[in-house]
Amino acid sequence: MKPENPTEPFKRAVGTAVRALAGEPELEVVYSAEPPQLVGQKARLPLPSRNLPPHEVAVVRGAGDAYALKLAYHEAKIHAQFRPASTEAAALFEAAEQARVEAIGTLAMKGVAENLAANLEARCGTRGLARARDKTEAPLADVLGLIVREKLTGELPPETARGAVALWRDFIEQRAGKDLDKLAGALRDQKAFAKLTRTVLKDLNFGEDADHESESGEGGEKDDSTSEQQSSEDQESTGDSASADAELEQTEGEHSDENAAEMRAQDSDEPSDALDPDEGVKPWRPDLPFSNQDAWGYKIYTAEFDEVVDAQILCDAEELARLRNFLDQQLQAMQGVVSRLANKLQRLLQAQQNRSWDFDLEEGLLDSARLTRVVVDPMHPLSFKQEKEMNFRDTVVTLLLDNSGSMRGRPIMVAAMCADILARTLERCAVKVEILGFTTRAWKGGQSREKWVADGKPPHPGRLNDLRHVVYKSADEPWRRARRNLGLMMREGLLKENIDGEALMWAYNRLVLRPEQRKIMMVISDGAPVDDSTLSVNAGNYLERHFRRVIEDIENKSSVELTAIGIGHDVTRHYGKAVTIVDAEQLGGAMTDQLIGLFAVEQQQRQRRRGRRAGGRRATMR
Repeated sequence: MKPENPTEPFKRAVGTAVRALAGEPELEVVYSAEPPQLVGQKARLPLPSRNLPPHEVAVVRGAGDAYALKLAYHEAKIHAQFRPASTEAAALFEAAEQARVEAIGTLAMKGVAENLAANLEARCGTRGLARARDKTEAPLADVLGLIVREKLTGELPPETARGAVALWRDFIEQRAGKDLDKLAGALRDQKAFAKLTRTVLKDLNFGEDADHESESGEGGEKDDSTSEQQSSEDQESTGDSASADAELEQTEGEHSDENAAEMRAQDSDEPSDALDPDEGVKPWRPDLPFSNQDAWGYKIYTAEFDEVVDAQILCDAEELARLRNFLDQQLQAMQGVVSRLANKLQRLLQAQQNRSWDFDLEEGLLDSARLTRVVVDPMHPLSFKQEKEMNFRDTVVTLLLDNSGSMRGRPIMVAAMCADILARTLERCAVKVEILGFTTRAWKGGQSREKWVADGKPPHPGRLNDLRHVVYKSADEPWRRARRNLGLMMREGLLKENIDGEALMWAYNRLVLRPEQRKIMMVISDGAPVDDSTLSVNAGNYLERHFRRVIEDIENKSSVELTAIGIGHDVTRHYGKAVTIVDAEQLGGAMTDQLIGLFAVEQQQRQRRRGRRAGGRRATMR
């Protein structure tokens, strides 16, 4: 039998502990490189490394404990009743409630406290709090959550976040210090804690929308601060709250909102909002790509109907197997050409991973190439060599395939075949590969346009179509499990329109969460973004302008190496590293050549660095 992965016993133990702590025997616990998340009865935890380093073990346990405590001590109905309508106030409210449930576990169980502390420190690190130098770089929701935790447990914020907390502490303590001190008395009473949190939000100037509207349904039990105004506003406020909540749910799906909200903080004492704690750990830095989207003039009318879907969900197993068989038949015709190029890439990668030698050393094995030195001068000190391991950086490659209608026929078939062969090749070389596709759910706008029409066709609606982003193969999924999914590209009706800018942002956001040191994204497309519904009500270059800015940010503000291949369309005017091919048959060669070029450049840089080090040693000896 194949030996069990060493992480499997750990995963089972953590899953059992999470279910026990939550009191939910049916809770499903999964592990993924995606951001941690709790949705209903499914908890997604960080994927542990194979060697299980102690700090990573604590972080995984801490994420599981945090979700378990929320299931055990958090009542969704009460939370929804008191949750503010505005996005900024809701983020603060969520952070305080998360601090409450985690404080219960921290005070009750020492082991849980250690796990939660490790998870919190990792979360602060990925959100960039250690680099915060002013208030615009320290989201108020994150800071408030840390201060509430300190008030409830007596524990100081993690070392990495103390500078960020110091930026806001005086502002928060001066305005809400007395009310924050009352929170500890309501630790296990969620309703009382929620009322106090709303008071804290009012202290911080986030309570202008009056106290919570639905308290009138509690049989006369009202907060003292709202009793005078509640009776005349019940019905109107309840409707406003429902519509605001619906608007918030819609907003949370839009890719641009998180980064835009982070930039709204002012130099004055106006607070800024932050990411929802329930959406998992996501990196935040002020200089990351897409941080200035507000200035782009690009907006999304609604993200309510967008979807990110695994390929097997869009097709039943029988049809998927049939489509894969068809792809295999086509693959035989060009298997030889692409395989030769793939083998060339494999040889290059394996050469970088093999052992290498350090030369011109004073001790080690005698270097036969330098025997003449020994003959001339037996005491020459630099005639030995030693074998060493190459420092090959962990690498992940994302293949982002255009699934638009113009790719129908031979182009999409060749793209699928090349992706299949490259995934197998790179997997053999320990390079992880993610294969993604992007299109829309419908022609001519779909449900987004219907909603726009029903709303009275407001002018300048922005992007007006339903996105469909397809995951054919995740980076951690073995090729043998995902091979059938690539057949989906052969399905009639899948390929529609393409909104490249948002697809690039989606693929980038997935890629930057990966733990590998080197990240490469290769885009295969046959043209600029085209969506008739969006372009019919916006400027003719609306999508392309956004597309160019996304590319510019990725190329100039991130460490992701972006390259592109255009099929019958000149993409070199969009991408810094790109090649254009005329015939789809050239795609295999172009893909492998681009990757070979990227890896060869790294190998040359490594050799130059090694040569400089050797030269420095020789100069020192002289």
